[in-house]
Amino acid sequence: MVLLGLSPEELQAWLVANGQPAYRVRQLQQWIYQRGARHLQAMTVLPRQWRETQPSVSIGRSQLVQQVQAGDGTTKLLLQLKDGETIEAVGIPTAERLTVCVSSQVGCPMACRFCATGQGGLQRSLASHEMIDQVLTMGEATGRRPTHVVFMGMGEPLLNLSAVLESIKCFCRDLGIGQRRITISTVGIPQQINRLAQQAQQVLGRSQFTLAVSLHAPNQPLREHLIPTAKAYPLENLLEDCRSYVAQTGRRVSFEYLLLAGVNDQPHHAVELAKWLRGFQSHVNLMTYNPIAEEDFQRPSPQQVQGFRQILMGRGLAVSVRASRGLDRDAACGQLRRRLVHRTRN
Repeated sequence: MVLLGLSPEELQAWLVANGQPAYRVRQLQQWIYQRGARHLQAMTVLPRQWRETQPSVSIGRSQLVQQVQAGDGTTKLLLQLKDGETIEAVGIPTAERLTVCVSSQVGCPMACRFCATGQGGLQRSLASHEMIDQVLTMGEATGRRPTHVVFMGMGEPLLNLSAVLESIKCFCRDLGIGQRRITISTVGIPQQINRLAQQAQQVLGRSQFTLAVSLHAPNQPLREHLIPTAKAYPLENLLEDCRSYVAQTGRRVSFEYLLLAGVNDQPHHAVELAKWLRGFQSHVNLMTYNPIAEEDFQRPSPQQVQGFRQILMGRGLAVSVRASRGLDRDAACGQLRRRLVHRTRN
């Protein structure tokens, strides 16, 4: 049994069924979420003799294998799970906030050419407690309270939707992170965006988190070149589903666009992208490429980035440029884990 992520009602039912008074649920929650207990035996507020009768109960915490910090304060953690698999979590600090970039799977099946994680394929999806643990561990590693969560780490969140939504419920209920401070990022899975809108309503009561859709190209052929799995999901259909999502939830969609020098960053690409998104309740988030050894893509110049931004803004789109973080310490998603896997195999 894993305690991390269980609701107060579930924790209370477990306590009572095992001979403990219901009021201990508050003590359990405090030790799990505020005091960082990693084992039931560490919870000295509970009777020692009773704790010893629960050897099969797990808090659900991972083991910190490696922690690296870039010059700008960005922190990357390599975590080992109970079955020996490893995942990454990234902490991005500013003066006012700490954003945790959470992985939803071990590896990823989407095979995006610019992503280190996609080069290794998918091992498995994460349980909700394994996603919650990443946020707790980042808070402990940095000594700061996480304020924002983005599902932009390893994996495709919409292929692990139920567990992702359950972890969001825990972030809101037990860690005090509101939905408006949470983002789910996807490259797009057929039927799953509509399913997200429906299941979020059922699990969370309302959909107030941000949906970020990774486009990375203004037309279908180029998108298939960068994201091979996009062949199953034409751009036109993806955007239609995004419009349906806006209508169902009342929340705008954020479109992620990774700029690759000479590939998708030319003026005509910006004009083409603007035509697709004109009149859309959306926001465009431009990013610049973090190089990986397996591909020869390059980062565009700052001038190229600003030129692309100006074209979009000139056509009435809301646009921002995300500053690259952690460039001096394996910034691209999956690099730290791939380095460990490569070292282990060799």
